[in-house]
Amino acid sequence: MSTLKLEKVSRWYGNVVAVNDVSFEVGAGITGLLGPNGAGKTTLLHMMAGFLAPSAGRVQLDETPTWRHAEVYRAIGFVPEREAVYPFLTARQFVTASARLQDMENAGAAASRAIEMVELGEAADRAIGGYSKGMRQRAKVAAALVHDPKVLILDEPFNGMDPRQRLHMMDLLRGMAADGRTILFSSHILEEVERLSDRVLVIVAGRLAASGDFRKIRRLMTDRPHRFTLRSSDNRRLARELMAGSEVDAVELRDGVLTVHTGAYGALTRAVAPAAQRANVSILEMRPADESLESVFSYLVHR
Repeated sequence: MSTLKLEKVSRWYGNVVAVNDVSFEVGAGITGLLGPNGAGKTTLLHMMAGFLAPSAGRVQLDETPTWRHAEVYRAIGFVPEREAVYPFLTARQFVTASARLQDMENAGAAASRAIEMVELGEAADRAIGGYSKGMRQRAKVAAALVHDPKVLILDEPFNGMDPRQRLHMMDLLRGMAADGRTILFSSHILEEVERLSDRVLVIVAGRLAASGDFRKIRRLMTDRPHRFTLRSSDNRRLARELMAGSEVDAVELRDGVLTVHTGAYGALTRAVAPAAQRANVSILEMRPADESLESVFSYLVHR
C-alpha cells in the first residue's frame, strides 16, 4: 500500500497563490478531490504526480519526495486534464511509447493489455486526432496504466465520456482499488465523486475546506443555511403559515416573490405543500436560490 502525503503545501505563481497551506494524506482506495473550476485541484495533482515543485511544504509518496525522483515516477500513473497526446499517433503507438519510457521489457504486449483494459482495442490503430474526446481520455488512461502503477492520479477523467464509458471506467477504477492501489481523482461534479469514492477532499480557493467520509461532507453541504424562492396565489397567507413551523428561520416578501430561509432543507421541502393546503393557496413556483456548487463550497470554507 502506498500513501501520498502533503504537509503544509503551498504553490504560487508570482503574486497568485494557487494552493495555500494544504495538508492531507491519501492511502489505498479511491479518494475524490472535489472543488469548483479554478480551485487549485490541477496544481495539487501536478505536485502529487511529481511534475510541479511546491513553493513551500512537502509532497511525498511514502517517504520519498515526488519532485524529480525517478522511482516515484515508476510508481505513479498520471492522467492530466489537458490534451497531452500527439494527434498523428495511433493509440497503440502512444501507449507503447509510455511503456518504453517506463522501461517495460515487452512494451508492445504491455500496451495491448492496457488498451484492452480501457476497451479501445477496435480503434487502437487509428490516429488519435480522429478520436472523440471520450476516446482520447481512454487513451490517456491506458498510457497511465501501462506500467501497472501502485498509485493512479486522474484529473477530471470522465470529461467527454458517454454514460457507458463512464460506468466501465468506474468499474475499472473500483477493481484497481480493491487490489490495494491508491487512486485519487478530481472532479467539479458532486455526483461523480458520490458514485465512486467514500472519502472526499474539498478544495476551494486553494485551501482544504473539508475532508473525510463522503456522507459526512454531504451532510455538511445539505445541513447549511438555504434560501428558497416561492410564488403562490397569496404569498402573505403562505408566509404566515410557514412561519408557524419550526423548519423556517425567516421569510422575506419582495416584488411578488416569497423568500424563505431555512437550515433544514429536507424538512422545508416536505412542509411547503401541507402549509399551502392549510392556507388554502396554490403554489405556482418553488426553487432553491443558492444551490450552485460555488455557494456550497463557499459555505464549507467560511463556516
